[in-house]
Amino acid sequence: MSHWKIFTAAPHRVMMFVGSLQLVLTLLYWCAELALRHFGGTSLPGMTVPPFWGHGYLMLYSLFPYFFFGFLMVTYPRWMSGPEIARSRYVASCLVMATGTTLVYVGLFTHAALLGVGALLQAVGWAIGLTDMYRVFRAASARDKTHESYLNVYLFLGGTGMVVFGLGVLWNDPHWVQAALTLGQWGFVLPVLLTVAHRMLPFFSSTVLKPYTVVQPMWVLAALPLLFAAHVASEQLGLWGWRLLFDLSLAGIGFYLTARWGLRRSFEVRLLAILHMAFAWFGIGMALYALESLLLLTDSGLSLGRAPLHALGIGLVGGMTLAMASRVTLGHSGRPLVADNLVWWCCWGLQATAIVRIAGDLPFTARLFGIPTMLWAAVLWLIVMLVWASRFAPLYLRPRIDGKPG
Repeated sequence: MSHWKIFTAAPHRVMMFVGSLQLVLTLLYWCAELALRHFGGTSLPGMTVPPFWGHGYLMLYSLFPYFFFGFLMVTYPRWMSGPEIARSRYVASCLVMATGTTLVYVGLFTHAALLGVGALLQAVGWAIGLTDMYRVFRAASARDKTHESYLNVYLFLGGTGMVVFGLGVLWNDPHWVQAALTLGQWGFVLPVLLTVAHRMLPFFSSTVLKPYTVVQPMWVLAALPLLFAAHVASEQLGLWGWRLLFDLSLAGIGFYLTARWGLRRSFEVRLLAILHMAFAWFGIGMALYALESLLLLTDSGLSLGRAPLHALGIGLVGGMTLAMASRVTLGHSGRPLVADNLVWWCCWGLQATAIVRIAGDLPFTARLFGIPTMLWAAVLWLIVMLVWASRFAPLYLRPRIDGKPG
């Protein structure tokens, strides 16, 4: 087989390869920005938009989506007994998205219009992939497509967020940009990961933990989008008392599922434990949001800043991405489904990153050795992802070791 045929033999190869590069580039960009702020008192030279616009977009729309497609384009046909997605289609989707992401980087340092066009072009690539996934959904023979029905909506909202962000940049409208970032967090990234976790964590656990009772309360799938929408609405209206109620409900769901799915038992199998540890951050993150709501409601003058956001963003989203990508890559390269010491310590490095980043938003731990704690967290995350990517990115370019296709 040619190198190109090996690289494009399955959707997860092309998508997760680009995602691995993006893990490093996105974090490198943010580390450089934070370092220059601290040591030079300025932002990166030539920035055409506020730095947090670029940081927010790259994290929500130009990093994790590659891993989403890499996973779901493989599993959709298997979950629902549907047709495989054609090689030409997922390659086209990835190439268009990657071109859009490249323009986003170029636009960050040359002209904002290129940034906006890059986001819109990435939305086109997303639409190509999503169209084919929907074809699989329509043609599949499975009777129960509940999880996939929810995922279709969230993935559509992801593409919508890319468009809204691109237009916001082209029109220089911060309201549109903020709407896109809010939609990306609460309507796209979090719901996708939580729906996948609801579908897969009990299944993965049942295959290796014996005896094991599968718990998949379907009401959770309906409750999550309603509670997320209520959280956003009450936050926008400044109704902190109501937001506290919704945040506590979400935290309760997170802690309930963490306990019922067997976090403690999962440590019997490392590759399973890293999934469960990542999911546990959902309850922690929403509990922090609830505490922040309480502080605002009581006019305490105290704030947790972005600590709740980064508990979810690094702990949950970053952790689940590392865990799922590791599992898919190992399994689809013909290797044993075993988390070796490198994967295991990368997982713990990510846990440490989340804790350090949370500490960066607390008054007494905002600086460590005279340097902003958030910069320490960004550097630690970059190191962890460099180590992980150096192990896994080359696997997408090599044939399976068992000689099987894919």
